[in-house]
Amino acid sequence: MKIVTPLERKEIRKLKAGDEILLSGVIYTARDAAHKRMVKKLPFDLRNQVIYYTGPTPAPPGKIIGSCGPTTGYRMDPYTPTLLRWGLKGMVGKGDRSKEVIEAIKRYQSLYLIALGGCGALYSQFVKRVKLIAYPDLGCEAILKLEVKNFPLIVGIDSYGRDIYK
Repeated sequence: MKIVTPLERKEIRKLKAGDEILLSGVIYTARDAAHKRMVKKLPFDLRNQVIYYTGPTPAPPGKIIGSCGPTTGYRMDPYTPTLLRWGLKGMVGKGDRSKEVIEAIKRYQSLYLIALGGCGALYSQFVKRVKLIAYPDLGCEAILKLEVKNFPLIVGIDSYGRDIYK
């Protein structure tokens, strides 16, 4: 199924845990260090957006981005309910999430999408544009705005709280 950002409630509600999707549009990168700062002051409008838990490697010659594989989602669990309350609708990572995050996903009608670990070089092929948004001092953990086309993902936790890991 093809999905385009920004995510809309109607589309989110159609997706079920285990669905395979191809995501296109804008997604933002953010890992642990960026999340710590974001919950104090947002550097971009989160409403209906998707955050990809990745810290891309430097772009090799002739490329716009390096390897951009997922990091473990539960590392962002302390910050996730707040960001969902502020309008975030999708998160991309790997691994399971806490009970509190699953409840927040249900409450705020959002999604946790799974990217496969070890596929960072492959995922970089789906990134069409890159722009630095915030925290350049964090290096590879700076927030980037990525434009992606047909980025392959699996719905890990749907808006009803169904969890592919359970």
